[in-house]
Amino acid sequence: MIEFHLDRRSGVATYLQLVHQVKQALRLGTLRPGDRLPTAREVVEALAINPNTVLKAYRELEREGLVEGRPGLGTFVQRSLGGVRLADQAALRRELDEWVRRARRAGLDRDDMETLFSLAMTDAYRGGAAGEETA
Repeated sequence: MIEFHLDRRSGVATYLQLVHQVKQALRLGTLRPGDRLPTAREVVEALAINPNTVLKAYRELEREGLVEGRPGLGTFVQRSLGGVRLADQAALRRELDEWVRRARRAGLDRDDMETLFSLAMTDAYRGGAAGEETA
């Protein structure tokens, strides 16, 4: 089961932080179809937030077809996100970790790395990256 956390200084609405965490867990395979999300009450107790915030996040996930609420039973994952096998994802993560270590040794800070990564993502999805594989 997913364990939510909040960054109250992020400037991102609380309900969106919950939505993003569920989506991340779906992409990473830590949440799979059939898994139950924590009840609104469990999330409220763990994070000290308004129940309506949790319900808003769950409604958004349901609207996107990712989860389904079942009265009296809870909220369950309907589908996963991402098409990469977990083994491939792990290998890519190791490569990314190594890139981050090299970037830090080269003197880049977090903002520098985020800027470079964002640029690479922009190029890749608009077709501008050299040697890009097409899907």
